[in-house]
Amino acid sequence: MRRALGATLVLAALAATAMPAWAGTFENRERDWRNGAVVYQIIVDRFVPSANLEAKRALYPAPKVLRPWSEAPKPGVYLPDQKLNSAELDFWGGDLASAATRLDHIQQLGADVLYLNPIHLAWTNHKYDAFDFQKLSPEYGNREDFKRLASDARQRGLKVVLDGVFNHMGRNAPVFKDAYANPKSPWRHWFSIGPQYEGGALVWTGFQNLPELKLENPAVRRHLWLDKDSVVRSYLRDGADGWRLDTAFELGHNYLRELTEAAHREKPGSLVVGEIANYPDQWLKSIDAVMNFSLRDIILGAASGDIAPATAARMTDRLVRDAGIEPLLKSWVVIDNHDIPRIATQLPATAQRRLVQALQFTLPGAPNLYYGAEVGMVGGTDPENRGPMRWDLVREDNPELSWVRKLIALHKAHRALRIGDFRLIESQQLFAFERHTDKALDTRIVIANPSNQTVRERLMVANAHLMDGTPMIDLLGLVSPAPTVAFGAGSFVVEMPAHSVLVLQPRPSEMGGYSRYKRVQ
Repeated sequence: MRRALGATLVLAALAATAMPAWAGTFENRERDWRNGAVVYQIIVDRFVPSANLEAKRALYPAPKVLRPWSEAPKPGVYLPDQKLNSAELDFWGGDLASAATRLDHIQQLGADVLYLNPIHLAWTNHKYDAFDFQKLSPEYGNREDFKRLASDARQRGLKVVLDGVFNHMGRNAPVFKDAYANPKSPWRHWFSIGPQYEGGALVWTGFQNLPELKLENPAVRRHLWLDKDSVVRSYLRDGADGWRLDTAFELGHNYLRELTEAAHREKPGSLVVGEIANYPDQWLKSIDAVMNFSLRDIILGAASGDIAPATAARMTDRLVRDAGIEPLLKSWVVIDNHDIPRIATQLPATAQRRLVQALQFTLPGAPNLYYGAEVGMVGGTDPENRGPMRWDLVREDNPELSWVRKLIALHKAHRALRIGDFRLIESQQLFAFERHTDKALDTRIVIANPSNQTVRERLMVANAHLMDGTPMIDLLGLVSPAPTVAFGAGSFVVEMPAHSVLVLQPRPSEMGGYSRYKRVQ
């Protein structure tokens, strides 16, 4: 009995050591909602007009202005007494209750995550000038309204991510006004106040309306994320599933790590993603994910011709190797948002825009879709990129909407595009890469030609389990006629029209039940 048991243990140990390094990895990735999630971002004020707007008018006292939904945002003028621009006080009247009525739109698109720009109590429309993090701005609702929205979203399979602005507050915040006026204020040491600072306090990047918080004070961090009833932890209990951190690099590595750990203690599996425009590798040791501006620059650089396609592919490969695939799968792939001109304004040429969006949805990460991008909304720099949602453009005959739905469906239907590894494809003239998993037939090959000329080239795909003679079919349908691609001996020839992109899927031919893939996964 002992000898048989010993033999069994030895065999089990040998089997364990023979398991490939990736065993279990992809299944674990699939169970984590953060990997490859499609994120839909909204500004609550601009998403859906309130059903009870007249009753809310008193919530917009002068110099605030409540604009009609049909009006587009325009640049304002500096208001010295407010220490901000008048455009920051233009409102359109959306709230959490109205946003909840259009969750069906987000669900039907196929999004997985609803990301809300700041909703806490603040004076401006953008709310990056917090008065009180624990309260909601009354024009949006209250904490109970947020709980209802989060519950409605959860019933639709949507996660909710909030915007945390923990580097600074607003100058008119009661705690700052008391701290500024009273040297003995309990809030005095929450800020850096003194005559050495212009305006009397240390502010964020020169904006007098945004005094910085002194995070070195433990009381500040206890209030924001450490205590059980802190901002971060209490909203997670109320139904939030994660936090996007504004100007996250300002918090530094130690405090980012401390905040992330506090969020995970409160809600295991929650997401903390940082707005960090730096190269991400070291930052991803302190936080779950970043808004991947490095990848954005590579994509747009390739599309514009500023970066040679093969160089862009090598840059992406280096980024993945440095940062690691696991945190990059959780990182948001951003092309436009509330701080960046809308994609239809950045890239008015349809073919170029389609190429960029195809890369956004096939490279490693979680594609970030800014409200209105799916219907072709336009808008330049802030405030023009923050216009009210164009619900009149949500029509079945809108080609932008059909295209974005197709991209989301592609991303979600193909395992490798959501949670697969990245591998460079050898090419001289094209941006080519492979997304692959532990199953050979999960492999998806992406090839982009951002140049103005047709390119014909033989590409090498270093995937040992893609069998000789495997035909490849295009999943996007942007190239007509559909290309005929035959894979063999690790390479194939492809001809790519200018500004085109292919997403290829191996489709083995069955010959009377015979398959070359019968003994490989």
